Amino acid sequence: MYVAINRFKIILGRENDFEKIWHGRDIHLDKVPGFIEFHLLKSKNNAKHALYTSQSTWISEDDFSNWTKSDSFRQAHKGADRHSDIYLGHPKFEGFEVIM
Repeated sequence: MYVAINRFKIILGRENDFEKIWHGRDIHLDKVPGFIEFHLLKSKNNAKHALYTSQSTWISEDDFSNWTKSDSFRQAHKGADRHSDIYLGHPKFEGFEVIM
């Protein structure tokens, strides 16, 4: 299995805006080959920003990679730049192979 993670640093006070974006979007994953599950996680705020992590689990890294090249991926990320004023920098991607 493969876990894909994006970390988002959100300007304090804009957490509700960020969460509304995610609640209101269709992430187009339910019919993607190899997709297992998705979670949006929130950490406790620190003095500088709110930290969120999107986590998707896949059968394989190839399945994830294929999705990133698909129309489904483009649809899921359409218009993401409209909300750039709530982010502190770009999301940070990390990918992991599941060992246990």
